[in-house]
Amino acid sequence: MATASGDAEYIEGPLLAEGLLEKRRYQLRLAETARSDHTLVCLPTGLGKTAVSLLVTAHRLSERGGTSLLLAPTKPLVQQHAAFYRDALTVPDDEVVVFTGDVRPEDRAELWESSRVVCATPQVIENDLVGNRVSLSDVTHVTFDECHRATGNYAYNYIADRYHADADEPLVTAMSASPGGDKSEILTVCDNLGLREVAVMTEDDADVAEHTYRTDVEWERVELPEAVIEIRDALNDVIAERLGTLRELGVTNSTDPNMSQSQLNAMRAKLQELINNDDGDGYKGMSAHAEIMKLRRAVELVETQSVESLRRYFERQREDARSSGASKASQRFVSDRRVTEAMRRAEHFEDLHPKFRRTRILLAQTLGIENGERVIVFTESRDTAETLTEFLGEHFQTRRFVGQGDKEGSDGMTQTEQKETLDAFRAGEFEVLVSTSVAEEGLDVPDVDLVLFYEPVPKGIRSIQRKGRTGRASDGRVVVLLAEDTRDEAFFWMSRNEEQRMEEELRKLKSLEGEIEAEIAEQTDLEAFDGADDADGTADADAADDTATGSDSGTGPTGEADTSGSGQAGLADFAGDVDAGADTAPDRSADATVAEAEPDGETVEIVADQRELDSHIARDLSTREGIETRLETLDVGDYVLSDRVVVERKAVDDFLETLVGGDRSLFEQVGAAARHYARPVVVVEGDGLYGSRNVHPNAIRGALASLAVDFGASVLRTEDADGTADLLEVIATREQNADDRAVSVHGEKGGKTLAEQQEYVVGSVAEVGPVTARALLEHFGSVERVMSADEDDLLAVDGVGEVTADRIRTVTASEYADRG
Repeated sequence: MATASGDAEYIEGPLLAEGLLEKRRYQLRLAETARSDHTLVCLPTGLGKTAVSLLVTAHRLSERGGTSLLLAPTKPLVQQHAAFYRDALTVPDDEVVVFTGDVRPEDRAELWESSRVVCATPQVIENDLVGNRVSLSDVTHVTFDECHRATGNYAYNYIADRYHADADEPLVTAMSASPGGDKSEILTVCDNLGLREVAVMTEDDADVAEHTYRTDVEWERVELPEAVIEIRDALNDVIAERLGTLRELGVTNSTDPNMSQSQLNAMRAKLQELINNDDGDGYKGMSAHAEIMKLRRAVELVETQSVESLRRYFERQREDARSSGASKASQRFVSDRRVTEAMRRAEHFEDLHPKFRRTRILLAQTLGIENGERVIVFTESRDTAETLTEFLGEHFQTRRFVGQGDKEGSDGMTQTEQKETLDAFRAGEFEVLVSTSVAEEGLDVPDVDLVLFYEPVPKGIRSIQRKGRTGRASDGRVVVLLAEDTRDEAFFWMSRNEEQRMEEELRKLKSLEGEIEAEIAEQTDLEAFDGADDADGTADADAADDTATGSDSGTGPTGEADTSGSGQAGLADFAGDVDAGADTAPDRSADATVAEAEPDGETVEIVADQRELDSHIARDLSTREGIETRLETLDVGDYVLSDRVVVERKAVDDFLETLVGGDRSLFEQVGAAARHYARPVVVVEGDGLYGSRNVHPNAIRGALASLAVDFGASVLRTEDADGTADLLEVIATREQNADDRAVSVHGEKGGKTLAEQQEYVVGSVAEVGPVTARALLEHFGSVERVMSADEDDLLAVDGVGEVTADRIRTVTASEYADRG
């Protein structure tokens, strides 16, 4: 339904604010499709994709109730969506909430229960799902904004899987102006998000055309001055020499410093093969390859950014080379005489890069001669953003807009600073916004008179996003600066070809909507068939990759750490004399251990450190039936599996870095684990322990032996993150279900209650564990009375047998004897 106001008509409906959403037929048509099924909505930038999602949200909340979740990749974009939803819906403002990393996890859990619309970054929702703080069961609509990101391990994919599995009445709307470069990429996005419909509108559609304006794109070429070319050529000479080294190793036939990145990637793959085959030349070549990458970055900066950006880069490289554990590549980079000469020339270069001059001229034309009001300048480098802001600020009202993280020696902007800057730009408080990529994607910046690309970007998607900042309410202008005979030209052609292909694909996608939907349906049918075929529940029982290299018994590793037995047999190291009122301990043979590790229907809890989320192990575990994950910032370990088992996980490269880089943190971490837990475990994850780095095998064996003998840690090997997740599940299930042990997080900084401290003290005595500790405290009433009880009194407690009673008395009554 629509109402008229002057010449404009507005949409009316349940939960929609009156007189706010202008009636656009294409938005209504797209929303109608998206209301009916899980839908990919494709619409050019600036034409109101968010309004389509909001219409679907309003319909679902009014018809089904529950909660609506809108996900966007950046915090400013999340804030923007939340403001729009508060304005456009009649839902109370405090029921439209923002979830970002700036909101405490405990507050998010409470807010979730009272919210009707949640706008969030995907990483926050991923963390809350893994940490079991929120549930998607009552969510009736999820929007994935900028859904082209739904590839690889991006958080969108995990959230979509959980949503389809957990929600009672799921509905997904995915939005993008540029869903992918070809049909296969679009199908990947659809598969990852569980989409079944595709709804596309292009500027060729009559409904859309009346709301679009022309955007002219111009390419301005600039010529590098001779002094800049001399610096570049000096660096290229060093690159050519290093490539000569790689040619001698047989991994390349070319010494052209301008070779493509794909060629360099192919070289790296060949060098890795040499390393895997125990060929020492692989390490030499990998070091040269690392230096080449540093040199190419320097060339790119001096060619396409500015000499000032190069100066800053050189300074950071000098600092890195002086640091402890600096790589040979870093040290060679700063000590080569030609690089040193390039540094000297950069220090004495006092002229402006020609792009700076051209930028100033274009802004003067737009804001002065043509009476324009706003300009956005995009650049890839934060260094360039800072120097441009300073340079342009001498002539125009200019502010920078960058991401939140501190990098490249530069401070980021907080979320509040980002919001204040955009608000001020919209209000016309300044004329020029100099931005890195953070403002490319979806942000509702005001229509600007000029979008200036300080350099071309190699990806068509990013080019489309940048250009979408103009031409929204009137004809727009885009200018791209290209430094002649540099990487700018290659990036320009890459971006232009991909952009043209994507625009054609979007048109083709519209004509192939039915075909793509048919492929999605066919794929869904095949997956359903495969699932039925595997319904007998059989599973691969081969766990031979999880191997033990040590135990708390002090036997230490054998000669080869990954050949000391199966991982399941190694779990016998966690056997305890759990006493259930009997005098004898249960059978702890390998067969018994495996049998007891089988799930028995009880929920198993695994506590993961927040910093482990990058590995996706906790995320994987959270999807498994019978596993409940909890996230904490752990002072000790990466995973806590019971009151006595803590796991420190190290990838092979990280483990080897402790041997070659002088980093002793692993041994400090395992030492802390041994102090706080009875059964510390070190998991070394990945292949190539004895071949991926130039480390003598005996040094590796010595480190493993130290962990096992000096620290009493069990060292287990896994092939990959999946294997680690499997191993954690087996240990946690065995500890909590078979041995009836509870999860208890230990550590110096833990803010335990008095009761928890008492349980910890009693539970640590003779390793009786928290279950027996609680029984003892409930029976005797205090720690003091537990410690002073005689054996007969102890035997009166449920769950305490003669073995446990005797151990408690031995520990509490025996004279202390120094181990030394």
